[in-house]
Amino acid sequence: MAKKSAPAKSSSMNNFEERLERLETLGEQIRKTDIPLDEALSAFEEGIRLARSLEKDLEKIENRIEILMNSASAPASESPELELFNAGE
Repeated sequence: MAKKSAPAKSSSMNNFEERLERLETLGEQIRKTDIPLDEALSAFEEGIRLARSLEKDLEKIENRIEILMNSASAPASESPELELFNAGE
């Protein structure tokens, strides 16, 4: 097997995005009225696992952002814009 030359952070982000896309696909499948119950249940279980792993990743990202925001090396006069993170509230 050949190794990918992309940096780990980049592949980690793609993995996050791929998992998020899969979760959205599962949600669409579950909403269909003609899906058999056993398939809906399997999709739901996979969706729960994905949602939990994505939530853990988001917590890690939030912690990293908080560390960067509170870093002593950041100038106090600069105020970062966090509109992206506050949009869901």
